Amino acid sequence: MACFLVPVAEAVVVSAVTRSCERAHHSSQVIDAVPWVRKLRWLNYLLLGGSVLLAFEHVWHGEIVPWFPFFTSASNPTDLTAMLKEMCTVGVAMAGLITIVWLAMCLVADAIVRRSTVSEV
Repeated sequence: MACFLVPVAEAVVVSAVTRSCERAHHSSQVIDAVPWVRKLRWLNYLLLGGSVLLAFEHVWHGEIVPWFPFFTSASNPTDLTAMLKEMCTVGVAMAGLITIVWLAMCLVADAIVRRSTVSEV
């Protein structure tokens, strides 16, 4: 129903943090390591990409419509509680899983960079 809104909300927060980090640490980037801002962009791309695909799937199945209230489940109070429950369970689980995958990506990227700098020496 609206589970994709949770990763979108996380993506908005990550985007704001990324812009803040870009302004604060623009000149202090290390050349041989993966910069923190780039890692945050990876998370943003993962969150937004998955959310766009899931939103398209919801449009395809008629759960999102182009008229108010935009979600078919939001027009009925009993369906609204089911939608909010789905956002709290499935949406949070999706956002958490994406964040865990991103953390693993960051660890692997740092290990690859460390290994390549050690082999150069």
